[in-house]
Amino acid sequence: MGSTTDKISGKTNELAGKAKQAIGKASGDDSMRVKGAVQEAKGKSQVAEGNAKDKIKGVVDRL
Repeated sequence: MGSTTDKISGKTNELAGKAKQAIGKASGDDSMRVKGAVQEAKGKSQVAEGNAKDKIKGVVDRL
């Protein structure tokens, strides 16, 4: 995936994960809270990957 795609997917996963955690907390569903936390972490990882790709591209472009 491209850096922009990674960042968009990452933000989407972060938001969906936070929503799942909130739903799980409100309903007392620990499984939903855990799934939300995992999805949010995945999203943060995707955003970081997109940022890293941007930095690498910047370095390569300067060479």
